[in-house]
Amino acid sequence: MGDHVDALAEREGWRAEDFAARVHYQGAGDAYSIEFYEPSECVLYWKVKDDGETAVPVARETVPGPLRERIREDLAAAGIDADVERREL
Repeated sequence: MGDHVDALAEREGWRAEDFAARVHYQGAGDAYSIEFYEPSECVLYWKVKDDGETAVPVARETVPGPLRERIREDLAAAGIDADVERREL
């Protein structure tokens, strides 16, 4: 694991998985899994279907603004440039 993944894992809800950190959020009837990948310094958003098992990648523009802001805050608190949240793949 890298330093940034370790730092994110110290934030509430985040967990480290090798070179990535992941957090799950639920609100307004929707569930999301958010992943930060240290080698490419990018954030991916996944919408979790009602079965709780299936997730599909979604465009960040479809993710609620408050959730995106929370992710940027967590990134900054972990010493990661919050602008990586906006990076396109």
